[in-house]
Amino acid sequence: MTKHRMKALLVAVVLLVVRELHPSAQPPQPGVYLEELTWMELHDAIRSGKTTAIVPIGGTEQSGPDIALGKHNARVKVLSGMIAQGLGNAIVAPVIAYVPEGSVNPPASHMRYPGTITVPDETFEKTLEYAARSLKLAGFHNIVMLGDHGSYQQMENAVATKLNREWAGTPVRVFACEEYYRASTEGFDQILKARGYSAAEIGKHAGLADASLQLAVASQMVRVDRLRNGSDRSRGDGSEGDARKASAELGQLGVNEIVRTTIAAIRKDAAQR
Repeated sequence: MTKHRMKALLVAVVLLVVRELHPSAQPPQPGVYLEELTWMELHDAIRSGKTTAIVPIGGTEQSGPDIALGKHNARVKVLSGMIAQGLGNAIVAPVIAYVPEGSVNPPASHMRYPGTITVPDETFEKTLEYAARSLKLAGFHNIVMLGDHGSYQQMENAVATKLNREWAGTPVRVFACEEYYRASTEGFDQILKARGYSAAEIGKHAGLADASLQLAVASQMVRVDRLRNGSDRSRGDGSEGDARKASAELGQLGVNEIVRTTIAAIRKDAAQR
């Protein structure tokens, strides 16, 4: 062995030992979340073809007595990451956690429950608009909004329509992907009904469907002991449905449906451009 090769081998061994003793010395592995990347890593990712930006939209609201207030935020972040991985050319922007949830004075809708945070419709729409403008400036060509909450779906569409009209003739398009929300509600409901669960059990808010999805993506946010011991959950506690039979296994069926449907919708939209 030459002196040059022996020196190279010695350096490699030293680096290996250092990395074993100090795991933080290992090179970071950039993921799909924008906020975990440096600006240079993001710049390089876009130049290499990752030109789709996913804007996850959640909400901070009551979800009954047994699911934490950040349900939508945690769920849409995890699912957006899965969707981005499946697409292979996408980066996930930070979650938009402040959304319209009802009036403050007098308190209406979810605002009747402590912990829910609301913003005016126009503030929400401007936030979406300038998130998209920022992502366009960064170099993204396909900006996809994924809303985990039903109340603002029309506002997403309004912002997408406005920007697409303004940016006509450019390579940039905004897509308000309603298929994501429909898969998490109507699509998952049909899967659960096919397995014998009733509409009363599935519910529309913090019921079987909601709790199962949350157990699959962020189980620490569900108070499982209270869930199992609960009786009728439709008595003014913010829930609609019966989550006592909820499970991560059922939730995974919903996760699969959401991810599959959303990836197909995004690819279809891109192909039609």
